[in-house]
Amino acid sequence: MTTASGWSALLWGSNGLRSAALAGGVALHAINVYLVTTILPSVVKDIGGLDYYAWNTTLFVVASIIGSVLSAKCLSALGPRLAYSLAGLVFALGCAVCSSAPDMAVLVLGRTIQGLGGGLLFALPYSMIRLVFDEGLWPRAMALISGMWGAATLIGPAVGGVFAQYDAWRAAFWALIPVTLMFMLLAWAMLPGKSVEAPPRLILPWLQLVLLTGVVLAIALGSITPSPLYNALGLMSGLVLLYAVYRVEGSDRHRMLPKHSLTPGSALLPIYLSMSLMVIGMTSEVFVPYFLQVLHLQTPLVAGYIAALMAAGWTLGALYSSGLAPASANRAIRCGPLFVVSGLALAAVCVPLSGSSLLSLTGVCLAMMGVGTGIGLAWPHLLTRVLANVPDSEKDIAGASITTVQLIATAIGAALAGMIANMAGLTTPGGVTGAASAAAWLFGLYAVLSALLFVTVQQVIAHSAKR
Repeated sequence: MTTASGWSALLWGSNGLRSAALAGGVALHAINVYLVTTILPSVVKDIGGLDYYAWNTTLFVVASIIGSVLSAKCLSALGPRLAYSLAGLVFALGCAVCSSAPDMAVLVLGRTIQGLGGGLLFALPYSMIRLVFDEGLWPRAMALISGMWGAATLIGPAVGGVFAQYDAWRAAFWALIPVTLMFMLLAWAMLPGKSVEAPPRLILPWLQLVLLTGVVLAIALGSITPSPLYNALGLMSGLVLLYAVYRVEGSDRHRMLPKHSLTPGSALLPIYLSMSLMVIGMTSEVFVPYFLQVLHLQTPLVAGYIAALMAAGWTLGALYSSGLAPASANRAIRCGPLFVVSGLALAAVCVPLSGSSLLSLTGVCLAMMGVGTGIGLAWPHLLTRVLANVPDSEKDIAGASITTVQLIATAIGAALAGMIANMAGLTTPGGVTGAASAAAWLFGLYAVLSALLFVTVQQVIAHSAKR
């Protein structure tokens, strides 16, 4: 007898169309991430703005955080159909602005709008699952939506690489618009107009969001010039604002994280620090397509796929690690930093090499895979320990904090990567010399920073032993 919780129940008939609408929104957001990473070197070649290179990721992610946080309020106020349509319209507007950008400032504006819409498209489906599917289908629906990121690592670089090969990066953004409209029409036809539940009263941690945005912008503004004074001012301003976030989070009842998460001695603090350090290390991939095209003379398509090896390594590492017995979890957590630090150190040696030798390219590929695999090995067990170290009353905020910490670390990491690269000569002297210097400093400093993981994961394991 066929149960109602199988894949066929999720993927056929009206449920299949609902699944396509929800998974399609996440796929659009994810494909866009890898597509833009692949085409950015071509964009810079056309309209300039190399000193704002990292801003395309930084502001996109900041806007995605805001969109993700707003998604629950948007869903409760508008209902699934209108909320999804609004998300699609904002995303499509961002694509239109990007495709017609005459300079980098307008492109960054478009990326910010894209990020807001993308954050909504990314977060809304997870909230809608319980509204449009029977409870027995929830786990498979979650797996389907999460799997879109794996598909995006294959599709995004391919689409972006093809457009970049023909110097048609604007067409890459235009191509996303009709696809977005198609999913909006599908969602309009298949999703309910209003939630049957009474809208909950949602109070958002606005002060923390404003301060965190300030942290990222301070670091990003400090990275515009290679001047050590401006770099130091930007970094110090960011640290001051980050301390303000710490103070507000500890005293405000509208929190982003579970209670006492940031208190010294808390079991959650080393977990969040480990997650953040891993994600910050991974943000070095923002510059990988540029380095590969300038230093290793690779095509946009090949460069995009090599950069995506980090994400592929994360997926493979997580698939292997998630099947380990609980007794082996500590070993996986310990191995994670070893892979991450070794991968970044190898990248610091191989990426700055110029020329297209097979040996150096093999080293780059191994480095990218190593970083991603290390994160994937530890990540599932870090996430489960977030949930295991909070009372039942805090489970919801703990679950939401996982995405929040990941996105915030991505934004800060991208801004910091931009500062290091610009300070190391990416724009002055620029060219092959500047790119080689920027690559060596970026991956080298991130390897040193990631070495702190050996301390934080040991604290994670020590806290687990006390439970």
